[in-house]
Amino acid sequence: MKILVLGATGTIGAAVATRLAGQGHDVLGLSRRVDSDRILTTLGLPFFRGDMRRPQPWSHLLDQMDTVIQTACTFTDDMDAVDAGIADALIEAGARRPTPLRVLYTGGCWLYGATGDRVAGDGDDFAPPPAFAWMVRHGESLLAAPGLVTAIIHPAMVYHEFAGAFARMVSDAKAGRPIEYWGSIETRWPLVHRDDLADAYRLLLENPGLTGHFNASAEDGVPLAEIVAHVAATHGATRMRHRPLSDVVAEHGAWAEGPTLDQQMAAGKLRALGWRPRHASFRTAIG
Repeated sequence: MKILVLGATGTIGAAVATRLAGQGHDVLGLSRRVDSDRILTTLGLPFFRGDMRRPQPWSHLLDQMDTVIQTACTFTDDMDAVDAGIADALIEAGARRPTPLRVLYTGGCWLYGATGDRVAGDGDDFAPPPAFAWMVRHGESLLAAPGLVTAIIHPAMVYHEFAGAFARMVSDAKAGRPIEYWGSIETRWPLVHRDDLADAYRLLLENPGLTGHFNASAEDGVPLAEIVAHVAATHGATRMRHRPLSDVVAEHGAWAEGPTLDQQMAAGKLRALGWRPRHASFRTAIG
């Protein structure tokens, strides 16, 4: 199967692309600059030079692909416009193709807003932070496009050994700095290891007729206090640094509200398809 992965050098995209290539699929990554070329070459993946902000020069690739996997997000002020351009390119490609284009679009747990004691199910009512409202709109446009067969994957907070949700905490602890956490220490995060998340994408790729929303969460909601305590105990850290929401938004932008949301999320539909995360607890994978 010919697959174009957008965001193939990112935490999610790299895991998805290498997993699918390892299973014999013809995977192509989009690369904007030389350092991305090097990453994709190291991963053993071919690439096409192109910029997500300018789909026209690479949109012809969509006519040659069986599947497009969108895992990219710029986390910049123009992320709405960037993703809208990609969504428009996909919809236009679907309209001109003789056969439908399979699209796996990446949403996220933050789209459910603060769920508190409620565990969000697949495609439950969305209440995203304003910074990510566009993601709901774009996903619905892709689902409705007649030339596309779209499934939307909503990853929990993604982690792995070298980056992701806990990377800053681990880096702080290893360097002897206070472990920094944002918002309330009682906040809960749904969690998924990126290798398990890659398996979720693979599963939906192998079931090309499935459409709609699919949550990918191995742990429904882990208190931030447990995560911070584990990182501290593993690395002998004793100091913590609390950052209120106003501070992190001022420093990083409106997207930083996401990690402060108190959330729980279950992966009912993926588990019914046979998805069985190998990392049932973050403690087994993060040192």
